[in-house]
Order: sequence, then C-alpha cells, then structure tokens
Amino acid sequence: MYIKKILWAIAIVGLIAAAAFAYYIYGVMLAPNTNFNNNEAYIYVKTTDGYNEVRQQLKPLLEDIDKFDVLAKQKQYTNNVKPGKYAIKKGMSNNDIINSIRSNNIPVKVSFNNQNSLEKLAGRVANQIEADSLELLQAMTNTSFLNDNNFKEETALGMYIPNSYEFYWNTSAEDFRARMLKEYKRFWNDTRMAKARNVGLSQSQVIALASIVYEESKARSEQPRIAGVYMNRLRIGMPLQADPTLKFAAYKLPKYKNTVIKRVLNVHKEIDSPYNTYKKRGLPPGLIAMPDISAIDAVLNYEKHNYLYFAADAKRFGYHKFAKTLAQHNVNARAYQRYLSSQGINR
Repeated sequence: MYIKKILWAIAIVGLIAAAAFAYYIYGVMLAPNTNFNNNEAYIYVKTTDGYNEVRQQLKPLLEDIDKFDVLAKQKQYTNNVKPGKYAIKKGMSNNDIINSIRSNNIPVKVSFNNQNSLEKLAGRVANQIEADSLELLQAMTNTSFLNDNNFKEETALGMYIPNSYEFYWNTSAEDFRARMLKEYKRFWNDTRMAKARNVGLSQSQVIALASIVYEESKARSEQPRIAGVYMNRLRIGMPLQADPTLKFAAYKLPKYKNTVIKRVLNVHKEIDSPYNTYKKRGLPPGLIAMPDISAIDAVLNYEKHNYLYFAADAKRFGYHKFAKTLAQHNVNARAYQRYLSSQGINR
C-alpha cells in the first residue's frame, strides 16, 4: 500500500509538472501575444538590423516580450533576421509572429509623378522604401550607369516613367534603378518606338517635348493638340517659344530661388539658357519636368492641324484658345493678359 501511494504521488506530481510545462509551452508558443487595437501592425526591418532592433519595434506591440525572446532564440530567429516589411495580425501567437517576420516579406506600392528633378524624385521614393534619398540620388546620377544606357544628366529624369510599382520595402538604390530601367524599356515597346520614328524624334526628345506639353496643360483632351502646335513649329524651324521652359530656366538662377513665377514677362525671355526656347530653336537639351504618360502618348499621337499658336483661355481655366495666324493669337493673348492684370497677377 505504501509503495502504491508513493507511485500515485509520483504520477500526480508528474502530471502536474507535465501540465505546467504544457501551459508554459502554450504561453510561449501558442497563446495570443499582441497588444494593439488595429487588425494589423507593421514592422520595418532594415538590411543592417539585428535582433535587438527588431525587438525594439516589437516590444510596444506585444504583451510579453520576454516570452517572445524565449521562442525567438529557440527557433533561431535571433541569428537569422531578414530585412523587409512584415505584418503582425491582432491575436497572433509568438509562433505565428516569428513565422510571419521570417518569411512573409510584404511588397509595397511605390508611386511617383510630378517630380521635376532627380533630387525630388529621390526624396519621394525614399519615403516609400528602405534606401535613403542620398543613396538613390547617387545611383540615379552615376556617370557610368548613364553613359552605359545612353542618358545624360539632362535626360536622366526621363528614365523614370511615373506610375505605381510593386517593390519589396528593403529594395536597395541600385535595385530600384535597375527596375526602373527595365520598366523604361518595357514602356518603350515596339509600338511606341515605331511612333517615335514616325514623328522623327528620339525617345529622349519625345519625353522632353512631352514635359513641355504637360506643363502647358494637364487636360488630357487638349494635350495632343498642344503637341501638334509644337510639332508644327519644329517642322518649319520656328522657335518653340514655350513659357514653361522660361520658368525652368529662371528657377535655376539665384534671383528666382524660392519664388513662384505666375506671369511670364519679357525679362524672362532674355535669360541666357539652353532652355530658353524663345532664343534657342529646336528642343531643349532635356525635360523640364516629369510628364505623365498621357503627355508622352500625346506627342507620339499628336493632333495634325494647322495651328501655330495657343494662349490660355481666361474663361475656361486650364484650357487654351488656338490660332492659325499671329493676328488671331495676339487677340487671344491680350484677352488673357487683361485677365491676369485684373487679378493683380503682375509677375
């Protein structure tokens, strides 16, 4: 009897120990361990991060970081941290969290448009992926890369076709640049290349002209007509006389730093710059802004007509009046100048 009691006691103690161990394992591995109200939270693991940096991000999101540490060490995550963006769903266990941040790197959408310089583009992209703006700008302006791919400093911005793209958050500056070159080549498919040859322009020239068209009008329905005006001027050797190029040239001068030119004046037409299309015939050496795809296609599919002039329409904001003769254009231009004066816009 005495031995039976001992055996029973040992068995009970064993069961209690097993239950306690099972409870501990459940608490460490399988019990929910999140501490936030949203359905999901995200952590961003840099390429240079180790476990301590990941732990700092996780600590405010978890109820018990110490239990997470135990399992992370057991599953060897502490020595196998991987960069990327990772989601943690509300109610996840430590085991689920480790599985997620070990293998479920989430793609991010990278979007950009209307960036009128590589510096601004780099800043915009840096807010969306791991690479910082300096790294991106250095990659974008790398002389060897530009030479190898037939770009110049003046045309480099044209390689970045504005759109939304899917990347992993931990994409490097060089990988971002490589992907954008691939997208550029994909954009310039056989159809667009044939259209460029048909209008007599190179890819860089198409984008340079498209940047002017885009700065003249954001109205997609009007862009092919404006492109047609400029193509007519190029055909007859007439200067483009594009006001947006004067603004671009002016903003490069210290005199106009941190200013906004609302009205192009005669003084702007005297600026000595290769972008002054009142003085220089033909296209400027590069684009003056990042054009939308609509403006690029507007150049490739420009409207064929006899218009040589256009002026902003004071009665239809964002649209223009077109003219075939200088006399009619002067009438349209004076009407718009009167409108600007009535609004107190003198410079």
